[in-house]
Amino acid sequence: MSDLSPTWSLTAYFPTFGGPEYQTFIHQLQADLKSASTTVETTVPLDDSNHDGWASHFATAEDIGARLGHVGSYLGCLGAADAANEDYQAAEAALASLQAQFAKLMTLLKHGLSQCSDENFEVFLRNASLADATHELTRLRTSARFQMESSAEALAADLGVDGISAWGRLYDTVSGKMTFEMKWPDGRTETTPMSQRRALLTHHDRRVRAAAFHAGNTVWAAHEDVMGAALNAIAGTRLTLYSRRGQNHFLDAPFHDASVSRATIDAMFAAIDANLDVPRRLLGLNARLQGTAGIAWFDQDAPQLPNTLPELSWERAVALCDQAFGDHYPHLQSYLRSMIKNRWVENEQRPNKRAGAFATGSSVINEERIFMTFGGTMSDVTTLAHEVGHTWHSHLLTALRPCAQTYPMTLAETASTFAESILADGLMADPGLDEDQRAFLLEGSLSHAPSFLLNIPVRFKFESRFYAERAAGTVPVSRIKQLMTEAQLDVFGDTLDPAGVDPWFWASKLHFFITELSFYNFPYTFGYLLSSALFQEFKREGPAFLKRYETFLSLTGRATCEDVVQQALGRDIREETFWAETIRGLTPRIDAYAAVVARKLGAPSV
Repeated sequence: MSDLSPTWSLTAYFPTFGGPEYQTFIHQLQADLKSASTTVETTVPLDDSNHDGWASHFATAEDIGARLGHVGSYLGCLGAADAANEDYQAAEAALASLQAQFAKLMTLLKHGLSQCSDENFEVFLRNASLADATHELTRLRTSARFQMESSAEALAADLGVDGISAWGRLYDTVSGKMTFEMKWPDGRTETTPMSQRRALLTHHDRRVRAAAFHAGNTVWAAHEDVMGAALNAIAGTRLTLYSRRGQNHFLDAPFHDASVSRATIDAMFAAIDANLDVPRRLLGLNARLQGTAGIAWFDQDAPQLPNTLPELSWERAVALCDQAFGDHYPHLQSYLRSMIKNRWVENEQRPNKRAGAFATGSSVINEERIFMTFGGTMSDVTTLAHEVGHTWHSHLLTALRPCAQTYPMTLAETASTFAESILADGLMADPGLDEDQRAFLLEGSLSHAPSFLLNIPVRFKFESRFYAERAAGTVPVSRIKQLMTEAQLDVFGDTLDPAGVDPWFWASKLHFFITELSFYNFPYTFGYLLSSALFQEFKREGPAFLKRYETFLSLTGRATCEDVVQQALGRDIREETFWAETIRGLTPRIDAYAAVVARKLGAPSV
């Protein structure tokens, strides 16, 4: 790992942006997409005489989808790394047009596959060329029940390019260029990219957190009307389409996309609501440490215990992940090393980068990439482990056909948080740690509990209430802020200082403006709890479990969430007890943390 470049290499995608290889690829994709659409449109629906023909149509669409994903991943990388580049923005807009055409092709495909009897479809699925595609084809047939006639779906796809997708691109462009005036406790004032605010909100000094929070919100407040218009437009478009497609509830589509049942998500949130005292207790301990009656929104992700670990450089961050993976999961360690060697990770701090972190990749070149902005905090080390978990998941599926490499977000977040657990466990196992260092890492290992069991439920409740009101008309910005504040207080209870709420959290959170998927929140909690269950099994069984874990990952694009977990763990995730057991499984570590807090404050443990 001698080459620790802060920037990534994208030349495996295309040697140069806009170069001859790129142009040839795009032109061929356009031609193949047009040809496929014409062919499918003129083919009679699936019946017992044309199984091979429709299997070929599916394979062609699958290949086109993979190539679109290749271009989308490439442009996503370029646009995230330089949000101010107008050429990248134009290319993303052009790609949106191709994606709209592909959506029309998939509409035709779904329509053709949906016209036969169930018996005939079952025979079709046994076609030898459709191995590992049964789950995806079944999902396509199911979704065909909820689509408009082909011409209406085609119109919706065309309008989406300059409609819902444009609102999402507007958010990306505006937020990517944002800066705020950061006033440091020593009196310095710096113009700071909004992408760096997240790291500042995890700063150990509460004055720094507060300054970054309030200065950032001043900027979000100045743009609230634009953000409110975008949020209303995105939700309004979805609700209109849901109504036209016969989808009775705004959660039907996201649950279908997540390959999970309403019964499972209802059980998960019921278990959380019944056990809110577990994550709230953690925040109460943090409030005691910082000497406040409750926490403010900007205190959620901040470490309360002093970090006595060596200063975190990028080199140190990589080394920490490398050591933890090596001790627990050598295959994951080898993969991390290959990513670093091949320059597949972008981590540099600089202006015009988009906020946040993500993992991406292409089944065309069978390579992955990680985007993040490294701020030197332990939270950034965790982010690296999280994203490596994502890319490792994708890497394990490269031998499968493209449709089997595509898994729902619910199961994607399982791999990422499983990798985080390995990191935390590896760090805590270091015999060279002193008492304070171990306490700091213990706190860090628990830090995701409030995020996934409180913060994410806030987002889910807010978005559910917003969509319910949006169905009756445009929701004013003042009401959007009120809905967000109410959701925060409902979930956090008296652990959240009413004066420390964040009315603009909806504006600052990219997830609410992602147009490809709605309700980009509950899968994080699902993944956190499911990965916790998997990790608990790993701790009980030892290294032998990793083979079962990799089998679990390999199934994620070929079965529903319920079926994957049933096969891997033998558990029914539609039962509330499954989730409740995992939440209560945090108690021993919280007890240990309470003892640390008591020792620090010289008070009885709570």
